[in-house]
Amino acid sequence: MKTEVFIDSIGNTAEIIRKGGLVAVPTETVYGLAANGLDAEAVGKIYEVKGRPSVKPLSLMVSSCEEMELYCEEVQPQALNLAKRFWPGPLTIVLKAKDLVPDIVLAGGDTLGLRCPDSALTLQLIREAGLPLAAPSANPSGSKSPQSAAEVLSYFDGAVDAVIDGGACTLGVESTIIDMSSAPYRILRQGALPEKELKEALVDSLTLIGITGGSGSGKTTALNCLRDFGALVIDCDELYHRMLLTDIDLKGELAVRFPEAVGAEGEIDRKALAKTVFGNAEALQDLNGITHKHIADRVRSILEDYAFSGGRLAALDAVELISSGLSDHCDHTVAVISDREGRIERIMSRDGITREQAERRVDAQKDDAYYVEYCSSVLKNDSSFEDFENKCRLFFGGLIHERYEK
Repeated sequence: MKTEVFIDSIGNTAEIIRKGGLVAVPTETVYGLAANGLDAEAVGKIYEVKGRPSVKPLSLMVSSCEEMELYCEEVQPQALNLAKRFWPGPLTIVLKAKDLVPDIVLAGGDTLGLRCPDSALTLQLIREAGLPLAAPSANPSGSKSPQSAAEVLSYFDGAVDAVIDGGACTLGVESTIIDMSSAPYRILRQGALPEKELKEALVDSLTLIGITGGSGSGKTTALNCLRDFGALVIDCDELYHRMLLTDIDLKGELAVRFPEAVGAEGEIDRKALAKTVFGNAEALQDLNGITHKHIADRVRSILEDYAFSGGRLAALDAVELISSGLSDHCDHTVAVISDREGRIERIMSRDGITREQAERRVDAQKDDAYYVEYCSSVLKNDSSFEDFENKCRLFFGGLIHERYEK
């Protein structure tokens, strides 16, 4: 067999693919050995030429994320979002395969990896052939993956029908493989795309709702409604209190700035800290600058783990949602407000304190106008518990549905 070399064009390689031949193709990672991914006999040639063990499955190259549903079952929004973010690029996404994918590609399994390479020539080949490409690296199994057409020819000259010479690969490292066929997701191979970027992208695909408002306004009812919809709820005030006990970095920064609030055993004395910042605008600003940064980092970490577990909906409960900057990361912010008397009665009932104590707490907080000004929506708690609960259910149900339909 004479191996043809096409430089800066795909020539008649689409016809070679359609007829069951083998073509080495460039990508941004390494060169691949490609065949019609829906032709079991053609795929068999890949295994034979490479000496690849039959138990190792192959991925399919496609030309766009729109093709995912052609070859995979249940393409969840998270997988589609990753494809939109990183394709064309060095990411292979594993999902449940459809029946039309030959068993030899799946190596006896039921999942399929999909990849969209960042190579104009290879994408053109896929489109002109009208077929997905099974295309592992174009090297004998166990040998170095080729980064140029010359390296491919040193392995397979005369053993494959054609090589498309697209120049040297820009990355030289295989794609990262993420298994999204079930939750939690797994990195099967760490390649050119860092795991951190995948987690950040998954967080960005979450529906994140911020809830804020004064004490006794009814935030708990709103948050419980979101839990009923399956949301992860992060109470930022509770998180802060836990971090004061466990977060070494946070405690260290507070100890340096507020040494007077450090207890005998190195713990942060919350009462002493509150006394220091009360009425001292500069000290309060410094405290917020330290705590808001650490809380935001911890919230991001929690959301990354949650998104990697397959989560789609999360809510942040924070009195300082706006001033902390957490609202900037939310898709929607909701102010829960209520009349003064209603808040006082709820606080008295909930916390078992006197009316005078409840009044002082309400009067020390921001008024409703502040929350209304900075939030996307307002939920007013001005009726019975049951009525407000129903109002929350209808509101969040519509909001979530609208977000998921985008």
